[in-house]
Amino acid sequence: MLHPQAQALLRLIEEKGIPPMHTMTPEQSRAMYRERRNFSQPEPQAVGSVRDLQARGPEGPIPLRSYRPLGSAADAVLPVLVFYHGGGWVIGDLDTHDVLCRQLANLAGCAVIAVDYRMGPEHRFPAAAEDCIAATRWIHANASALQVDPKRLAVGGDSAGGNLAAVVALAARDAGDLPIVFQLLVYPVTDQRRGWPSHTTNGQGYLLTSDTVAWFHDHYIADPADDLDWRASPLLHPSHAGLPPAFVLTAGYDPLRDEGLQYAQKLSEAGTRATLVCFERQIHGFVLMGRVIEEANVAVQLCADQLRRALAGQ
Repeated sequence: MLHPQAQALLRLIEEKGIPPMHTMTPEQSRAMYRERRNFSQPEPQAVGSVRDLQARGPEGPIPLRSYRPLGSAADAVLPVLVFYHGGGWVIGDLDTHDVLCRQLANLAGCAVIAVDYRMGPEHRFPAAAEDCIAATRWIHANASALQVDPKRLAVGGDSAGGNLAAVVALAARDAGDLPIVFQLLVYPVTDQRRGWPSHTTNGQGYLLTSDTVAWFHDHYIADPADDLDWRASPLLHPSHAGLPPAFVLTAGYDPLRDEGLQYAQKLSEAGTRATLVCFERQIHGFVLMGRVIEEANVAVQLCADQLRRALAGQ
């Protein structure tokens, strides 16, 4: 049973003749994604401060945007969420996810630092993963200057960003020198092989189609063999033990639904604390659509509550 507001959105897209993303160039898709946010996203909340920064990356500076919650003292040392935006490693930027980062900062009472990593097709796998790992390390190393607590650092993201958050958590666990206390994984990509049943049952008609998923994949992954690399498919890492607790949010009409479920299950089976919540009537991307889908605002509040509790050590 698709939510009536999601149904109305899909009908409107069809009536307006908006072309599917996989029929566009990456440049056209990026422009459309930026423009569409003005229709579907809530008004941006006021926050305590917003500052653009740069981290040192493997191939040059990585743009960051730092948010501090409304009402926080200027000299307060805050827990921090490092956030990686979604968009299939091809589209999306600091602006497309600005509203969500403001919401999470205010609702969770933490700093949020968003990462503008390199994307395909200009920069193929593993560029995005390398940038996100490097940026997170830089934030941890510069915690004092950023006025954030290096011992209360979480990672999170939506879709491709959820994939990157899971990858950063795995890389940090493997290296043993970057403490992460929580993973916020919003309908994450966890398996580039795209073989789970929801890729078929939800592959057409629900905004993110199998054609668009393939378009994203092929602009990011140059060599099919890389599908088996855990930095592309974190579900395929040989061990999911000893990872930070995770909150995994999925949508019932999302092609990615099953791989999010599988990742939560893999974490739980390995003894890592993981909570899964599926919004059964929703489509991929709904969390950003709080202006037109009311359940998006419930989902954001739920994510923020989980984040706040985890950063408080609960």
